[in-house]
Amino acid sequence: MVTPLGKAIEFFRDFGLFDVVLPFLLVFTIVFAILEKTRILGTSKVGDKDLPNKNLNAMIAFVFGLLVVATANVVRAINESLPNIIILVVAAVSYLIMIGVFFKTDELDFSTKHKGWYRAFMIIMFIGVVAIFLNSIYDSGGNSFLEIIGFFIITNWDTAIITSVLFLGIMLLAMWYITHDKKDKKKESA
Repeated sequence: MVTPLGKAIEFFRDFGLFDVVLPFLLVFTIVFAILEKTRILGTSKVGDKDLPNKNLNAMIAFVFGLLVVATANVVRAINESLPNIIILVVAAVSYLIMIGVFFKTDELDFSTKHKGWYRAFMIIMFIGVVAIFLNSIYDSGGNSFLEIIGFFIITNWDTAIITSVLFLGIMLLAMWYITHDKKDKKKESA
């Protein structure tokens, strides 16, 4: 049974809202915000204030948005990635809610009270976002880059390339652990 809201979603899909309008607005907004924040394209003097060149920033963001919408592969990657990233956000919020159950009624400041867990959580989320985007970008054969990387690692597990990369990673981690001094950080913060 098709509901009126389902029909409306189908109308918006046929209209191109999900393939043209929303990706354009997303890219336009992100590029415009970055240009406004960084002021890469210069500023204009208005009174005694230096303000970013809004017209120039808007035009560049507009061009970026149109170029993204014109590329079907990029739009497909955006449409596949963002729902999965929302799943990560919902998982993170659910995790924080579960942690909040066991704390007092004070505000939960997870980043300062539990730095180790916070960093681990950030690394896991970063790896998840990278994996989501690698899974949504396809080559000409229809394979995602995550599948290609996984197949390469599985088939070449015992070759010199993979073992060299693993050895290099372990050595870098060991060097960081040996040279990392927690005492100096505690003295600086005190």
